[in-house]
Amino acid sequence: MNLWRILIQYLKPHWVLLLAVMVFQFGQSMASLALPTLNADIINKGVATGDTGYILSTGGLMLLIAVGQVAGSILATYFGSRLAMQVGREIRGDVFAKVGKFSERDVALFGTPSLITRSTNDVLQIQMLVLMGSTMLLSAPILAVGGVITALGLDFNLSIIMAVSVPVVLVVIGFLLSRMIPLFRLMQVRIDRINQVLREQLTGVRVVRAFVREKTETARFDEANAEVTETALRSGRLMAFMFPTVLIVLNISSIAVLWLGAYRVDSGQMEIGTVMAFLQYLMQILMAVMMSMFMAMMIPRAAVCADRVAEVANTEPSVVASLNPATTSLSTGQIELDDVSFAYPGAEKPVLAGMSFSIQPGTTTAIIGPTGSGKTTMINLMARLVDPTEGKISIDGVALRDLDMDELWSKIGLIPQKAFLFSGTVADTLRYGRESATDEELWKALEIAQARDFVEKLPEGLNAPVVQGGTNFSGGQRQRLAIARAIVKQPEVLIFDDSFSALDLTTDAKLRQALTKELPTVTKIIVGQRVASIRHADQIVVCQDGKVSGLGTHEELLKTNLNYQEIVSSQLTAEEAA
Repeated sequence: MNLWRILIQYLKPHWVLLLAVMVFQFGQSMASLALPTLNADIINKGVATGDTGYILSTGGLMLLIAVGQVAGSILATYFGSRLAMQVGREIRGDVFAKVGKFSERDVALFGTPSLITRSTNDVLQIQMLVLMGSTMLLSAPILAVGGVITALGLDFNLSIIMAVSVPVVLVVIGFLLSRMIPLFRLMQVRIDRINQVLREQLTGVRVVRAFVREKTETARFDEANAEVTETALRSGRLMAFMFPTVLIVLNISSIAVLWLGAYRVDSGQMEIGTVMAFLQYLMQILMAVMMSMFMAMMIPRAAVCADRVAEVANTEPSVVASLNPATTSLSTGQIELDDVSFAYPGAEKPVLAGMSFSIQPGTTTAIIGPTGSGKTTMINLMARLVDPTEGKISIDGVALRDLDMDELWSKIGLIPQKAFLFSGTVADTLRYGRESATDEELWKALEIAQARDFVEKLPEGLNAPVVQGGTNFSGGQRQRLAIARAIVKQPEVLIFDDSFSALDLTTDAKLRQALTKELPTVTKIIVGQRVASIRHADQIVVCQDGKVSGLGTHEELLKTNLNYQEIVSSQLTAEEAA
């Protein structure tokens, strides 16, 4: 079972804390078992005989034991809390590290909302199980077994009541748990759903307002919220039924003890203190059962969460590092694609099929084609965010699969189509790829990316704040900061995935000129939609239906490639009409 495997794996390194919890829980549980017997002795040997000295001495002993019980409980809770927090921290860290190794295809397999839930809520359920187990699960068996043994030693006849009450409670718990486990699993799925809806609405809030879809999105969220509420209510009703049931059994059992005990005291077969002690032991036993019941409610949900966490942990990334990476140091940035194909699992046809071409170091290669022709997929393959299903991609003569992944990614600067900036300052953003960059290098990168002018106008300059996602900047400013961030990295290969689309034609032209002038030895790969952005490239790759339909310069393709001619004519017509 995944839950036990995870608990053993993460509790084992903290065996000292676990041992401390067990010692203090055992001590405070034994103290709890000793107190009713001492209380019975006070009543039988002190109160009944009027022996004040015995009452004071035994009462003092009870006071010392009670103080020890409180101290043991506090220490057990303290060490149990530390244990649970450390286990939760390590599980979250491992899940985060594993997700960080996933390719885009792996992330899409689970879905971003589900991965967030698994890293937070699911781990929290396991962490809470460790915490409650440290405070309840360890003491419950001691109290139950110790209570039964001690109660049997006090009076065997009254113990028949326990033989009835405890099985009744266990049967009720087992019946209710069998109904609750499916609900716990459904609850986690529906939490995934509400996270997905909420994330979409927060990310696309401008689209929602632009299309006046507030009511529709509110209704969609209400539907997901109602599903979570309905599942929680169903499981909550079952939980609510448990506690009254146990309390009813506890109260009926207490009445039975007092009723039968009164007859035995009246007949001289028992003493009053013994009846009171037996009643306390019965309550301890049933309270231990209640604690076990509470844990029994947590274990199924934690088990479901552990299965979900284990599913992430057991998923091998589709892009894996080579066991014996090549030691070649990349220097020129020459890239070759040899009969490369790529298909998603279960897809009817590949996204890319039989692509072959080479990119010479220090040159500019443009990739153009209609939407869905495989341009972004090709870029992801070159950056090894995914691996080809067929064929080989190599850089400087070494297959990407054989290179150390950190070495490869350190040589590639990728500017995605949608620029994303992390929170911090402008300087923090630019140093994301190379922390040792000087301020002069940052300003130089901003100048190349045509971003120096607006950064200089900011009151704080390089120390100007950047909020999450860079939403305090315009789309064009974010794009230029993302380009500058890649330039600061000083890579051998710069990949622009339609990164000029947010720029006006003037800024676009200045940026391309600066890249050619300031970075002559860097291999530049540009995915574009505008012919004006790519017409001066050293070679242009025309994509059509996942295949290379044309390869050459702008002038050559205008003469020989029908697809490129259609792209150029459509854009020229649009410009002339404007």
